[in-house]
Amino acid sequence: MTPPPHIIVLPILIPLIAGAIMLMYDERQRRLKLGLGILACVLQLGVAITLILRTGGSSELGRNIVTLYLLGDWPSPFGIVLVLDRLSALMLLLTSVVALPALIYAGAGWHRNGQHFNALFQFLLMGINGSFLTGDLFNLFVFFEVMLAASYGLLLHGSGRVRVGAGLHYIAVNLLAAMLFLLGVALIYGTTGTLNMADLATRIPQLAPADRPMIHAAAALLSGAFLIKAAMWPLCFWLPNAYGAAAPPVGAVFSLLTKVGAYVIIRLGLLLFGPAAGESAGFGAQVLAVGGMATMAYGSIGVLAAQDLGRMTGNLVLVSSGTLLAVVGLAMVYDDAPMLTGALYYMFASTLGLAALFLLAEPIGRKEEGIAGLLAVTAEIYGLDPEEDDDEPRQEGTAIPGATALLGMAFLACVLVVAGLPPLAGFLGKFGMLSSAVQRAWSLPGMWGHWAFVVLLILSGFCTLIALMRWGIQGLWANSDEPPLPVMEALPILMLVGTVGLLTVQAEPALRYIDRTAEALTENAVYIGGVMTAPPVGPEPLAPEPLDTEPPDPGPAEVQP
Repeated sequence: MTPPPHIIVLPILIPLIAGAIMLMYDERQRRLKLGLGILACVLQLGVAITLILRTGGSSELGRNIVTLYLLGDWPSPFGIVLVLDRLSALMLLLTSVVALPALIYAGAGWHRNGQHFNALFQFLLMGINGSFLTGDLFNLFVFFEVMLAASYGLLLHGSGRVRVGAGLHYIAVNLLAAMLFLLGVALIYGTTGTLNMADLATRIPQLAPADRPMIHAAAALLSGAFLIKAAMWPLCFWLPNAYGAAAPPVGAVFSLLTKVGAYVIIRLGLLLFGPAAGESAGFGAQVLAVGGMATMAYGSIGVLAAQDLGRMTGNLVLVSSGTLLAVVGLAMVYDDAPMLTGALYYMFASTLGLAALFLLAEPIGRKEEGIAGLLAVTAEIYGLDPEEDDDEPRQEGTAIPGATALLGMAFLACVLVVAGLPPLAGFLGKFGMLSSAVQRAWSLPGMWGHWAFVVLLILSGFCTLIALMRWGIQGLWANSDEPPLPVMEALPILMLVGTVGLLTVQAEPALRYIDRTAEALTENAVYIGGVMTAPPVGPEPLAPEPLDTEPPDPGPAEVQP
C-alpha cells in the first residue's frame, strides 16, 4: 500500500504542532508535556521508517526514488520544495532513533531544570528535519535558524556558571555561522538568480567566466557556515566545551547537529561541484579532505587529553565528523562511492554510540570515589568549580539492580562502536572505508591523501580505545560503589545500544541501502530531474506516479530511473 503523499511534510509538522501545544501549558504540567513529546518522537520514528521504504528500501535493485513536495503548489524552481531521497530519509531515521531515547532519558528529571525544555526539544527536531528535507537554500537558512535558536535554549537549560559560559561561546560562534550563511546565500542569488539546489546544479556548469569567481566566493562563505557546524578544524574549538557542559540528554541530541553541517556539505558539494559541474568540478574538495583529516588528528589528541567523559565524547564527535568530511573531500576528487558508503554507515553507528556515551556520563559519574580525582584535575585545568555547577536532578523512579554491570556492558559496546572494533557496526564502517582507500591508493600512484587517511583512521581508533578504556577502568572497574540507576535512564541507554546491535545484525540490507545512497550522490541526475520536472498539482490533486509509467499530475512527484 502506497503511503499518502503528504507524509513527506510530517517530520516538520509533528514537532511543530507538538511544540506549539506544549507552549499552551505552564511548567506545572511537565509530565503531560513529556508524554506528548515522547508520543511525537514515536510518530516521527514511524514516519522516518515509512519514508525509508518510500525511497526504494533495500530490496529494489537499482532504484532510487526521489519524491518532491510542492508547498503552495508553486512549480519548481520558483516555489518552496521539500525533496526526499535516500540520503535525506537516512538522516531523518538517524534523528528519530537518537531523539526518542534522549527525551525518555530527560524524563528522569532533567526536563525539570528549566523552562520549556520539551517545547525547545521539539523545535530543535523541527529545524533538523527541515534542514534534511528542504530543496532550496533560503528555507535551509530558515530551518537552520530554527535549529540554532532551540539549541541555544537547550544548552543553557539548567544554568550554572560553566554551562552559561560555554553557552555564550556557543551562541557567538553560531551567530557568526549564520552571518556567513546569509552572505553566501545573497551572493549566490545575486549571481545565478535562483536558490533551488537542483536549479543551481544545472546553472553552475553554464556560468560565464566572469561570474564563476563570485560563485566560488559565495560557496566558500556558505561552506564556512556549515563547516563551523560540522566542527572542522580550525573551526572546532568551541565544541568539546559546549557539548561537555550540556545536560546529558541535550548532549545526546546535539551529536546530531554536526551531522546537519556534514549533510549540507555532502549535498551541496556533490550536487553543485561534482563531476558534472564543468570548470567548478571538485571545488573545495582538497580543503575538505585536508581539513577533515586535521579534525581527526585534533579530536584524537583531545580524546587523550580529556579527563571528563563529557569532554571526551565531545572530542569523539570531532573525530566522527572529521572522518566523514575527509571522505567527502576524497569522494569529490576521485568519485569514490564505496568509500562514501563506509563513511555513511560508520556515521550512523558512531552517532548512536556517541549519544549513548553522553547518556552514560552522568550515571557513571555518581560513583563517588572512582573518578573524583579525575574530575578534580579537569576542573583545575579548565578553571571550573564542579560543585557550583552540580545541577544533577532529583532521580525519579525505582533504581534497577546490577547497575554497575549494566553500565559497564553498555560502555564497552560504545567503545567498540566508536573505536571501530569488531564485532559491532563501527568496525564494518571503518573496514569499508579502509578497504576502499587502500584499494584506490594501491592501484593508482601518488595517492598520498588516501594513505594519510588510512593512517589517521587507524590511529584515531587506537587513541579512542586507549582513552575510553583508561577512563572506564578508573570509573567503573576500580570502584565498587553501586550508583543509583533509574529505569528512565537505563532504558534509553539500552535502546541506543540495542539499535547498534540491530544495525550490526542487519548489516547486509543496511549497507545495500547506503551503497545505493552513495551511488545516487555521485550520480545525481535523478535528483536534478526529479526536482526540475515535477509539475504543480492542478485543480484535481492525484497520488504521485513514477515518471517512467504515466505522466504524473500530483503535487509530490516521484522519479526513478
